[in-house]
Amino acid sequence: MSPEPLRPEYGTPPLAKGGGDKGEISNSKNVFMQHTMHNKKAFTLIEILLVVAAIAILAGIVILAINPTKQLGDTRNAERHADVTTILNAVYQYALDNNGTLPTIPSSSTCDNTASHQICKAGATGTCSTGVDLSVITNNQKYVTSIPIDPSVSSADGTGYYIVRSSNNRVTVCAPSAEQGATISVTR
Repeated sequence: MSPEPLRPEYGTPPLAKGGGDKGEISNSKNVFMQHTMHNKKAFTLIEILLVVAAIAILAGIVILAINPTKQLGDTRNAERHADVTTILNAVYQYALDNNGTLPTIPSSSTCDNTASHQICKAGATGTCSTGVDLSVITNNQKYVTSIPIDPSVSSADGTGYYIVRSSNNRVTVCAPSAEQGATISVTR
């Protein structure tokens, strides 16, 4: 018995007539498989380009929403604020241990980036030789192990942090190089 032609409206072979000879059913399956494999469709170039364009637009929106430059600036400012607080805490711990005597800190009403107000790194010479030496708070690592350094400072001697003492002995530590217009200053 010869196989019947495929039914065009369904694209499938008709069922075998009669007693259901296994050879005929197997043959029908082979014809069906060949027919379906031949009619498979692939994505068109336009469809692929539209998907890639949609992904690119979504990626652009996500990058703008995250704004990595602002996030990094906020992170550095948070580090500056923690550093300023650490320095001020160490200065006051030193004063408590020394009957209220503060380390040598210049007097001024404003904390700004005046060279003589900059806190120097340990053993500083050169550009920070006129700055503030707070090595008394790092001696024997009693108050801090080392003076923190501003994350964007490239000076060999200065820390990027500044300190002043007001006329009524209130100490202010500031970070004038704060980013995004932030003012980072702590006074006690």
